Amino acid sequence: MTARQAGAPPTAIVGTSARRLDLDDDEFARRRSGRAELPDPEPVLRNLTHCVIEVLAGARDLEQLARWVTDDVYRNLGKRVVLAARARRVKGLVAQRPAFSVGRVVIGEPVDGVVEAVVMVHQRARSRAVAIRLEGLDQRWRASVISVL
Repeated sequence: MTARQAGAPPTAIVGTSARRLDLDDDEFARRRSGRAELPDPEPVLRNLTHCVIEVLAGARDLEQLARWVTDDVYRNLGKRVVLAARARRVKGLVAQRPAFSVGRVVIGEPVDGVVEAVVMVHQRARSRAVAIRLEGLDQRWRASVISVL
């Protein structure tokens, strides 16, 4: 007997966590959620911003964000983590937990089940803005865009 049974649906390896998905089965496809089905986005935005800043500083592992972001966001953050680590190494710095506070959150809802927000992050020397787009998928928020400005 082979690893794949005759007549079995084709499968594919998707994303960085090598999740197995049946290509022909709509039952396992992600479903969009309306705003009424989703929790308040502000705590998610604050926590996600906090984690992203720590990941870029090298104080938190990127894997911890995998369930909260899309595969594209994960890949883009992975590239930024590598660049930030290289810059720290060139400057002779070690990764440490950054001192910052999460400030004002400005939220807009362009369509049902989608939130676009800007979260202010205040550090000692400067303030930064983090732009995040959350989409409701399977009754929870997932970040489809994160940009640290």
